[in-house]
This record gives sequence, C-alpha cells and structure tokens, in this order.
Amino acid sequence: MATVGHLKTALRDAAAYSSRVALTQQQYSDGFEVFFQNTGLSNYHAFVVPQLSRLVYHLTKTKPSISILEIGPGPETVLGQLPVDLRRKINKYVAFEPNDIFAGKLEEYLQPKQQDETPFPDAASRPIIIRLPFNADRGTVPDSAVHENEKFDVILFCHSMYGMKPRRLLIEKAIDTLLKREGSSIVVFHRGNNLSFDGLACCDTASYPTGLLCVSDEDEELDAFAAFMAGFTVQDYAIQQQWRSICRNLSQRKDADSGKLIFNSPEIMVAFNASSATVPDLVSEMSSSNENRPIKNPEARHAHPAVVLRPTDPGQVQKCLAWASKHNLTLTVIGGSHSGQCVADNVVAIDMSAFRQTYIVPCDEDTSNATKSLIVAGAGCKAGEIIRIAMEAGLTVPLGARPSVGAGLWLQGGIGHLSRQYGLTCDAIVGAVFVSGSGQILCIGEVPHKHMDLPPDALRREDEKELLWATRGAGTNMGVLLYAVFKGFEAISFRVRNWTLSLSDELELQSRMMQLSKTAKGVSRNASVDIYLFYDSEQLKLGVTSYEILCARHSAGVTVQDASPLTTTLRQMLGHESSATVADSMALFETEMYISGMHGGHGGGKTSSFKRCVFLRNVELAEIIDMLSAAMNARPTPLCYLHLLQGGGAIADTKPDATAFGCRDWDYACVITGVWQRDEDGSDIARAATQWVYEIITQLLPLSSGVYGADLGPDPRDVTLAAHAFGPNRQRLARLKHKVDPGNVLAHACPLPKASPTPKLIIIVTGSHGVGKDYCAGVWSAYLNREGFHTRVSSISDITKREYAEATGADFNMLLGDRSYKVQHRQALTAFFQQQVRARPSLPEEHFMQVVHSRPSSDLLFITGMRDDSPVAAFSHLVPHSKLLELRVTNDTDGTINTSGHHPPDRTHTNYIGRPMESTEQEAKRLMILYLDPRLQKISDMVRITPDYPRPGVEFHDILGIAQQPHGLLQCTRLMIDRIQFVCNPTKQSAIVCCESGGFVFASALAIQINLPLALVREAGKLPPPVFSATKEASYISSKHSGIAERRAYEMSMDVVPRNGSVIVVDDVLSSGETLMAMLQLLREAEVPSDKITVIVVAEFPVHGARKRLKERGFGDVKVQSLLVFGCS
Repeated sequence: MATVGHLKTALRDAAAYSSRVALTQQQYSDGFEVFFQNTGLSNYHAFVVPQLSRLVYHLTKTKPSISILEIGPGPETVLGQLPVDLRRKINKYVAFEPNDIFAGKLEEYLQPKQQDETPFPDAASRPIIIRLPFNADRGTVPDSAVHENEKFDVILFCHSMYGMKPRRLLIEKAIDTLLKREGSSIVVFHRGNNLSFDGLACCDTASYPTGLLCVSDEDEELDAFAAFMAGFTVQDYAIQQQWRSICRNLSQRKDADSGKLIFNSPEIMVAFNASSATVPDLVSEMSSSNENRPIKNPEARHAHPAVVLRPTDPGQVQKCLAWASKHNLTLTVIGGSHSGQCVADNVVAIDMSAFRQTYIVPCDEDTSNATKSLIVAGAGCKAGEIIRIAMEAGLTVPLGARPSVGAGLWLQGGIGHLSRQYGLTCDAIVGAVFVSGSGQILCIGEVPHKHMDLPPDALRREDEKELLWATRGAGTNMGVLLYAVFKGFEAISFRVRNWTLSLSDELELQSRMMQLSKTAKGVSRNASVDIYLFYDSEQLKLGVTSYEILCARHSAGVTVQDASPLTTTLRQMLGHESSATVADSMALFETEMYISGMHGGHGGGKTSSFKRCVFLRNVELAEIIDMLSAAMNARPTPLCYLHLLQGGGAIADTKPDATAFGCRDWDYACVITGVWQRDEDGSDIARAATQWVYEIITQLLPLSSGVYGADLGPDPRDVTLAAHAFGPNRQRLARLKHKVDPGNVLAHACPLPKASPTPKLIIIVTGSHGVGKDYCAGVWSAYLNREGFHTRVSSISDITKREYAEATGADFNMLLGDRSYKVQHRQALTAFFQQQVRARPSLPEEHFMQVVHSRPSSDLLFITGMRDDSPVAAFSHLVPHSKLLELRVTNDTDGTINTSGHHPPDRTHTNYIGRPMESTEQEAKRLMILYLDPRLQKISDMVRITPDYPRPGVEFHDILGIAQQPHGLLQCTRLMIDRIQFVCNPTKQSAIVCCESGGFVFASALAIQINLPLALVREAGKLPPPVFSATKEASYISSKHSGIAERRAYEMSMDVVPRNGSVIVVDDVLSSGETLMAMLQLLREAEVPSDKITVIVVAEFPVHGARKRLKERGFGDVKVQSLLVFGCS
C-alpha cells in the first residue's frame, strides 16, 4: 500500500508535461468531493480535529474569545467540527478562499438559514470570506476586508499549503498577522511525513503516520480522484487508463468485495508562534553544522531541522536552552545520532560533538569516592572512545553493544554484554552536569570540577538526589547533558562463540528455544546466551552467541579451545560452534552476529534499520515462541531479524524504583529489527518494515515485562509503548519533568505523561461570617510552608470586589482591608454578584478557575470567600488533577449545621477565639497526615496507565494493579483506615458494603484489619433470596468497552445490614458514580440513613462529575472520601 505522496508522484510521472491541462475550479471541486466522500474525513476525526481542539483549548484557557484567520478552508471549515464549547469562543472568523465554488459553499455553511446551525454561535460579527489567494503581498487584499494592522489569535492552514511557495515567506507574513500573546499560533496540517519551512522553528508538532484514505474503485471516481491528486487533468485516454491502473496497483483493497481502494495517508501538524523567525538570533551566537554532520539514524537523516548548532562550551549550550525556553520553542540533541529523535523537522538541533573529552579521575584524586576511579565523559563522546581510554587505565564501563552510540543511550538504559556483570550503563552514572530546560547549569552527584570547564553560575538544586535518580534511565527528558561521571570497573575479556543452525519447522524452533531458555536460566552472571532468529535464502535460521567473562589477569593465556561447562552444554545441544574468539571490551563491539555473521553483515553501511525492544520473561513459553515464529513469517524484507539479549544478573539486582529505569524483571530483551537497503530509505518497503516492527511489539506487549524507552519518541505509536517503559516510575518522572523542564523544551524525548499544573491539593475554606476563615487559612498556609510545602491563600471574593469597585467607584483596597467598610458594602456586593450570575450562570466556575490559575503553581491552595453550597460537588470536575476538599470553620458560638441534601464538609475545624495559634496549627498537621502523606504518592505510582484502552481516547488506570504490587494492598488498606478514623468511628460501624468485583479486593483487606463483616453487592441472580434490588447504568469504562450504556440489576441480601445502622462503603473507583449510587440505593431500601454512610474509594476521577450526580439524586448527605485523584478516565 503506497502513500498518497507516492501515488501523486507516480501519477505525475506517467503524464508528459505537454499533455497536462490545468484543473478548472469545477474539476478541482469534483476531485475534492471524491477525495472526502468515503472515509476521506477519517484523518480529520482521528487527528486534525483532536490536535486543533487541543491548541484552541490551550489558548481559550486564558482568553474568553479568540479570532481566527483560515487560509484555504474549502467548502466547509474544519473548525465546524470542534466541540461546541470551543466554537463558542470564536468571535471573529476570516478566510481566504480563491476557489469561487468553494467560497460560495463556505458562505452558505457559515450563514445557514437556521441560526442554531451556525458553526460559530457566539461570533461578534459576520464571517468574512475573501475570494483571493493568501500570499506574501497583502497589498492585493481590500482594506475593507482585512486591514493591514489587523491581528489574529490563530492562523490556520488546513491542507492548503499545496502549491503555496515560498513557504517560509508565507509563514513569516502570517507571523506579522499574528497577535503577540501566549498561545497564539499559526497551525499547518499537511498530508505527508515532513514539510520543511527553510529555517523557521516550530513551537509544536505532531504526526499521524497510520492515516488512511479510502476511495471507490469506479472509473469515473478514479478519474476525478487521480486528476485531483496529480494537480492537473489529461485528455489522452491511454494516460487516463494508465492512471486507473496506477491507483489500483498502488492501493490495497479494503476487502475482496467492498470495491474500495485504500492508501496510506500520513498527516503532520506543525505550529509556529511569534518567535519562530528568531533562529538567526541564536545562529549569530555560535557555529552551525547543517551540511557536515553525518546522521546514522535513517529517520533523522531525512529530517529537515531549522538549523543544527554546534556549541563549543557550556555557556553556548545554556544560551540554546534559554532561547528555546524564552520563546516557547523546542530543541533536539545530537549525540551518537542513532536515535530517530535526534533531529526533527523545523526544530533547532544541538550537536554536542565538541564535548568529546574523556578523563580518568583516580580514586585518590577525588576524596568523595574512595573506592573506585571515576571516568568523566563529555556528551559528545562515543562509547568506543570511552572504552578505549578507560582500557588504557585497566578500566571499563558497561556502555551497550555498539561503539558509535552516544549519550542518549547512557541516560536511558544501555544494555550490553557487560550488563549481567556490572549492570546497565545508567546504573554506572554517579554524577552529571546538565543544562535544564530553563537554561540553568546543574551539577548532580559526584562532579570532579577541575576536569570540567564550568561557568561560575553552575548550581546544585535541593532535589539533586531526585535528579540523579532520573538521570539513571530518563536523563534525556531532564536536560541537555554536558558531562557524565561513571564509576569505573575492572576491564575484562570475553570468550565468544557462535552457532548458526537451519531449522526444519516450528516444532524444532520450539524445542531449541526451550532448551536454550533452560540453559540460560542456569548460567552465572559471568556468562550470557544471546539468541537470533533470521532468514537466509528462505531458510529460517537460529543464531546463538555465548559470552563468558575471563578474569583480566588470566585472559592473555586463555585459548579459544578451552571449553567451559556452558560451552560443553551448548555443543551437546547445537553441535560444534562455527566460530570462536577471545575479545576485550573494545573488540566485544564487533562480535554481534548481526554485524558480521548475518546476511553478509549489517555493519557495512549498506542497509538501514528500524528497531524497538520489548522485555520478555520465560521465552520458552509456547505462546511467545509462536509469536516470534509468526513474526519472522510475516517479515516484509528478507533482512529483518529478531535479537534476544539475555538479562538478569546485576540488572535485576537494582530495585525498579531505585533508578528511573524501572523495568528490571526480565530474562531477555527482544530487539525487533526491520531492515532494508539504504537506497530504499523513505520507500514503501521502509515503511512496511517500520510498521512490521510496531505490529510485532504490540502483539508481544501483553506478555512483556516492559518496553525499552531509549528508542521511543513522540510518534503516536511510541506513546502507547512508552506507557510500559519506566515500570512504576512514570508518574514520578512526569512530576520531575514538569519541575525541571516546565516549558517542555525537550519535547522529543521518550514520552512521559503530563504532570498537572494545578495544585495537588485545593482546600475550600467555608463557614459563617466572622468565624475566622481567613485567619485560619493564613495560619495553616504559614505552617505548611515552614514544613517544606509550597502553599498559597487566595480569596475568590476579591474578583467580585474588584469588579464591583470598577462598576460603582468603591475603594477596592478598603474593600480588601477595612472590615467596617467591607460590612458597609456587603449587601450591595451580594446583590451585584447575584445580578452577574443571573446574566452569566457560569460565573462561579469562571471565578474558581481564575483563582486556581491566577498565580504560579503550588503544592496546596487555600481558597476563602466562597459561599457556594456543596463546593466540592460543584467544582471538582473543573480541576480533575487536584484533590479538592471543603474545610468548614466554626467557633463555639456558631450554630451552623449541615443542610440536608448538601455534601457534608470533608473536615470541620472549630476556631476557639483567644486560644493560642498552636491550636489552629494542629489542623494543618492533620491535613499533612491525611492528604500529604508520601505513601499516597507511592500507591499512585503503582497505578499503570494504558492509553487508548479499551477504546481510543480513553486512558485506562489499573487501580486493581495496586494489589499486585509488593505491599501495595497493605499500604492502601492502612491509608484507608487513617482516613476513616478521621471521619467516623470504625468500631461503631455495622458492616462494610462493597460491589463486585473491584470493591471486593480492597474491602476484604479492610474488613480483616478493622474486624467488620462484609455486605456483598452482586449482579442479579448471584445471591439467594430475600434480597434488595437496584438497577444502574454501565460504569464509564464498561460503557466505553461495549460502546453502549446498558442497565444492570444489582442485589444485596436483606439480612446483612441492620436497619438504621452505620456502614462503610468501599469501592476501587469513583468515576461516573453509577456503581456507588446502586449501592446507596440498596442501602436506602435497607433503611440506612444517608448521613450514616461513609464512602471511601481508592481512586476518584472528578472529570465525570460523580459528586454532583450524587447530590442531584438525593445522596448529598453521604460522606465521600478518596485516596487518589486522576485527571482523566
């Protein structure tokens, strides 16, 4: 299946230039209609609309309305497919559409007869359609349509760049038309894999490599489609016939009977901001190396960076990061250039090749490390260079399997034949010097300064240990490395032996693999057994390489004929080896079978490859062997192969959370490698090999122990794999990434989940007038700040006071600080706010979000001045990444009681007037114990998140996976008990109510600890009568899985809960609330009052509004507690 780009080239090549006739506007319109009438819009729904929605949403978070200029929208604007809440934010729309047919249809679409069908319902003016092309010369545009000084928030080119040249000048002109504010951007969508803008730097980019285009296999439609793709029509019937054949030959049929042809239609999105043209400012500071720098990775080799800079000192690297951070742009980094992400289209790349110094620091020279020598390597060093210098001192470092790899491998793992003895490369890092995303030079761990040329502003952060932890496995996400400091190990030599066997069938493969796996599990960490599967002359081959460490002092006298017990076993199993040698750490690089012993050798530079790596246990399992065999049968080229490197040993000695590299429990790293000839780069064959790799690793993923993150980048297929790349450490890394690189300057590293920019804990302080709400909030904030938390206090009423002062002339400062003046205006203020709400019902939510986002992010936010009933139910869905609490302040004279139907506060604090401040601070201590306990973060880190499961767009959180982690269920149960004890007395509860199946796991553990019986809620028909019965809608995940919202009946035995008793309801998740409401309905049937019910769940997803739904259905008195909150489904 060809791409639409290759189809276009083939169609154009088939027609002589003299036979080409330009398309009329009608012919272009006809071809466009064919292009989209079938599934031509699938890329829009899957990629264009979500990406455009993301960008518009980000802009409208800080701006109530926006203006958009669209270039070449066609007969309908894609903006009409945005969610209605985003379309309501568009108050001005202007379009350039030179095709008169399209312009007429667009005007009808934008101004329908029925007003409620308009795409921009809240636009302040009528849309403007300019029937002219957009070009660099704006003098052709009538002043009455768009004034030269008119600016826009968004300028959109959606599939309208075709034939528009020069692209750079067009974007520069668009930049002149762009509003200079944060979030304003020029957005380009384009069909293809890349698009160069000749030195402009993009601020955002995304790709959709698996997009498809489907057309009908009918002659008339194919003729219109082919002409549209080629950009011209032909009168020659023979060429027309040839065009039809080209379309059919280059396509793939949807199925035998459908009559549909499918083409690969990859998409890209490129966004620019007002600073995208400032690259020359940076180029003037240092040299560039666009033409001279060879790139090893085939993907990166064909990319078009904005510029490749070659800094020569730390200060120049610092300038690059500071420039990108200032202008909200991104960077890539070139080390060994093996990564597909070292160069990206329209992104500035930093070539670190000037940092190639390697030093040995003897142990007696650095008193901080008295046991081992240190090896200092610049970020431009290659593994082979470091090993060569280290060996001169009798040392080595476990630096992977290839001599030309660079720092990207060190920082993200580094698996090689020294790993079982000495650990991964990242495990050997004891110190480093980085430039952070914001431009700070950071020293972490052991840094022998006299061997480095560091500026005086290099610093150490308080979270230095955390940064060193992240450097060991995810360092490319944290900053740009200047120097790495490794601990040195004794240099050793290996005895290396190779076997190559022809396999008769899959049964023999299974038998051989089982034997090899059993043998490998029995070898010591001084040896390893690698396995290869490949084809040669249509014959399946099994390659085996054994590595055995020789003591350094004995290696010189050892001959390859010496047979070890491992060699004897392998000879009995496989016959005599085909080759054998003794190799030191340097020669070891050349012993890989795929370098010299497979297909004549892949190391000569005549081939290109694409790799991804998955970690496997128990490779002797028939299911895994069958998948490996099927993978080789499905190989798209004869050169593809599988390489299994043995793990265990020192790799597994390190605990998963001891470094950022969290995948430790595996027997083999399975490297799936698609290979093609170098002259086939960018062809359909290369794409087929790449897709084969992704398909195989996806099939193996359910049986895996993780994925190797060093290969992964922003490709959406990699994003799915990255969810398995760091074991239990992804959320911890996301938080640290947000701290060190808040602007995501290093956006092209292995994808991490987004860290929430909102406070992790938001406490709404409520209470009657005069009880001391502001005083208490101030005391609590000061105390928690002293304890090391970053907290702040904001009054939501200040927003209304400011608006009231502007409207009435009242003194705003006196409204804030003068109590008597505030009392004088209180009634008028209240009336003013109520009038505002009547005019704008969403005003309370707007004020709430304004307070949350009004200042720099913090750990904890106290909000005072709020009078809303049940504020947690009303606002929690607006801040789904934050834990939202209501803390009600009373005093000994306050007679406030909870109004029936409203959620009770999470906590109540009695503020006794005249008592010392320490009594108020006790509440802050309780907040720390309950909601800032570090154990909460530990169990949160145990939750594995799987994107696009069970359906695209859903992020599945495996809450039950907590119970599968060591001590996970115990820690979770203890936290539940702590929370319950502050809400109710467990000894006075009658039972624990739980629903199958997730609730059973956590409720059972809790019931054992607090000695309460379980009241089980099960699906109808599973409990004997008599029972109470209630129905519920399917839960959020269940409905997403099935695609329908089915109703289910649930039952509870009548005798398990006493009438008027007190109960604890336990569940794993609170999402839509349907399961919880079914349990509450059953308890209502059992005559258990709502105010005697305490609910505790492990994880809450506030975005689905369960608390609000509980209040609406009459369960507002129920006390609801959750340990964790997550921002998405």
